[in-house]
Amino acid sequence: MGGVDKGLVMLAGRPMAEHVIARLKPQVGRLVINANRNPAAYEAMGYPVISDTVGGHVGPLAGFLAAMRAVQAPYILTAPCDTPLVAPDLATRLWRTLEREEAELAVAHDGDYLQPLFALISVSLADSVERYLETGGRKIDRWYNTHRMATVDFSDVADSFANINNPEQRAEIESLLASDR
Repeated sequence: MGGVDKGLVMLAGRPMAEHVIARLKPQVGRLVINANRNPAAYEAMGYPVISDTVGGHVGPLAGFLAAMRAVQAPYILTAPCDTPLVAPDLATRLWRTLEREEAELAVAHDGDYLQPLFALISVSLADSVERYLETGGRKIDRWYNTHRMATVDFSDVADSFANINNPEQRAEIESLLASDR
């Protein structure tokens, strides 16, 4: 997308992140936005904005850590800003499997691939992710594999993980959103 802040790219008349927020809000008790650029634009969406606490833009795990440190909750639910079709039961399905399997985190699987940015993670893992980042670790799946991870089947709604990386995908998803109205 040309290096622009994808969460602020307009999609069906509003910033892409607002579509994700609209789908996550009914699923969580408190919503926070992790953003390292354009904080004022994200604050205008009406939710607290937190930045990574680890410098150097080291990836999504740094955002997870920032959220774990910022919230007063036992778990965080994560989803990226460029996936506006988030499943309406993402949190419920992740929670049920996490609880049933007595896992520390639950991660969505679309039937073909693990979707590591769609996760329910115990905040008790904050020190672990911080140590991993401090030792140079960046790969989400490698960190996940050091914990009791439950994989949750979302193959029935695999399109809910469609992300936008180029103008063609943006047009396609915009068309899907228009047909949902």
